[in-house]
Amino acid sequence: MKTLYLLIPLAPLFGAILAGLFGKFIGRAGSHVVTVLGVAISFVLSVIVWKDVQAGHTFNGSVYTWLETGGLTLEVGFLIDRLTVMMMLVVTFVSLMVHIYTIGYMADDPGYQRFFSYISLFTFSMLMLVMSNNFVQLFFGWEAVGLVSYLLIGFWYTRPTAIYANLKAFLVNRVGDFGFLLGIGLIAAYAGSLDYATVFAKRNELAAITETVTGWPLITAICICLFIGAMGKSAQVPLHVWLPDSMEGPTPISALIHAATMVTAGIFMVTRMSPLFELSDTALSFVLVIGSITALFMGFLGIIQNDIKRVVAYSTLSQLGYMTVALGVSAYSVAVFHLMTHAFFKALLFLGAGSVIMGCHHNQDIRYMGGLKKYMPITWITSLLGSLALIGFPFLSGFYSKDSIIEAVHASHIAGSGFAYFAVVAGVFITAFYSFRMYFLVFHGNERYDQAPPDPHHAAHDDAHHADAHDTSHAKGHDDHHEDHGGKPHESPWVVTLPLVLLAIPSVLIGFFTITPMLFGDWFGGAVVIDAVKHPAMAHMAKDFHGASAMAIHGMMTLPFFLAISGVALSWFFYIKRPDIPAAILKAAKPIHTLLENKYYFDKFNEVVFAAGARVIGHGLWKVGDQVLIDGVMVNGTARAVGWVASVVRLFQSGRVFQYAFGMIFGVFALLTLWFNRA
Repeated sequence: MKTLYLLIPLAPLFGAILAGLFGKFIGRAGSHVVTVLGVAISFVLSVIVWKDVQAGHTFNGSVYTWLETGGLTLEVGFLIDRLTVMMMLVVTFVSLMVHIYTIGYMADDPGYQRFFSYISLFTFSMLMLVMSNNFVQLFFGWEAVGLVSYLLIGFWYTRPTAIYANLKAFLVNRVGDFGFLLGIGLIAAYAGSLDYATVFAKRNELAAITETVTGWPLITAICICLFIGAMGKSAQVPLHVWLPDSMEGPTPISALIHAATMVTAGIFMVTRMSPLFELSDTALSFVLVIGSITALFMGFLGIIQNDIKRVVAYSTLSQLGYMTVALGVSAYSVAVFHLMTHAFFKALLFLGAGSVIMGCHHNQDIRYMGGLKKYMPITWITSLLGSLALIGFPFLSGFYSKDSIIEAVHASHIAGSGFAYFAVVAGVFITAFYSFRMYFLVFHGNERYDQAPPDPHHAAHDDAHHADAHDTSHAKGHDDHHEDHGGKPHESPWVVTLPLVLLAIPSVLIGFFTITPMLFGDWFGGAVVIDAVKHPAMAHMAKDFHGASAMAIHGMMTLPFFLAISGVALSWFFYIKRPDIPAAILKAAKPIHTLLENKYYFDKFNEVVFAAGARVIGHGLWKVGDQVLIDGVMVNGTARAVGWVASVVRLFQSGRVFQYAFGMIFGVFALLTLWFNRA
């Protein structure tokens, strides 16, 4: 089976290499064939491995030893258990859908082969991350997905905003990764190993140690440092600022990286580290509070967004907050359950948004859409299902995972759980409101697509090469449509709508069929560790669970359901029935809108404090360090010193014999004088 495990990540890597290095020779068709085939092989093999693990066969072993130093062994190894195979299935299935979708979405883009190479390379990196059995390989996959994310966000490298966005993502993630690396360093220093199983076996020893520098319990310091890494990767406040700007990349990568896979790496990592986190209530409370703030306050920002992709992006931030809240109350299985359901319906919403952008001739402003239901029926129905799943409508997948998070928080008594419960309950109404605000403005109401102002990117780029500097790819067979916003909307081709349909199926059904084994059965086996005495939330939930159908029926009589329905009804009233009311509210609540429009001034704070501070430090290092010390003292100073010494030595190297003789006589006289003085 080891060969099979190796083939799962290597198949997408092979496709990425072929498309990236030989794309010019194999052409566009060849590039998408090899990459789609590579990811399809990974998905099929992941299904085979999943069945094998379900039969009771797990694997934890080394594949390749890279380095042995100071008692530490750095190696490539796989841990194949129930948590791993669930992540493998999610990553490979969503990636396969995105690959197929990209054939239509990026059909006319000059960087076609490069894009396919990048997304396959990302799939390889993510698989290496989730399949790792040690911190070295985990960190390799962690950094690799960050690097490929940087390449994909800035895919349209002629667009300044894209370059700014990918640099921002790269820098913010480095902040989180610094904490992550500190946590791994503490583990290596005190546990003497980077292998998961060895570290987990020593967890009680680690819990008994007090960290010498801070005076904290070592296990708390380790867990908080590891979670800081998760805050960067999974976009938690205040390290969330990169994710909305990452929408500058093509829509397929928004679905693949910033909704379904990469941003959930932090959630997966904390779940994998559950044996450590269970030993620190302080760390869990920290996780809980950060997740609560993210879930609530990022949802508010979704209300005022007009870019269709940014609405979905802020929804992602909020839902990542929900997952983090579940981690904070030790409901790890609930967190990864929501991770799984969210991956399907959020990828569906992002790809649906991309389909709308294509159908509206590259317009992304929802204020200039409306009435698209009759033009784009497949996109409409799949987007409706995705939106209903997102708001947690009973019987859909999102309901089971989201409602379980709310119940788990309600049953928890850990510090911060009161605020967390308010945040996740209030978030239900907010999510429903902004989700259906987008839905109604896009698919219902008056048609406004012919009122859109000219696309500034079209005005800024008038040659063929710069056509790929914005989200303007459209499908083959549709280039006879007008490129201005006045053209009639149209449904997308089958390579775009097929992934929408295939993602809509699990968005509706998978929660119903998997909640019992994943949350209340032995789905995860020993992969997730919970101290049921200290953290009884899951045990309380199990007592009240009477099946998926009963849960959905009961859910129709609970507060979250009424809040969700109220959010939908209010958005319908505001944006279909009385669109004058939101305008009046905006005018009356201008300060609040300004606060939200500036995203709570996080970006401004970073620019004023960190960026300005970095500029001051950089200027000082340049003036003092570079010009004075390096250039002035070390380089030019050394040259001047050598020149001075040479000028002095030159006086004694004249080439005159009598001068040398005089020097010798003077030297003998000096030595004799010293000798007689000592005597």
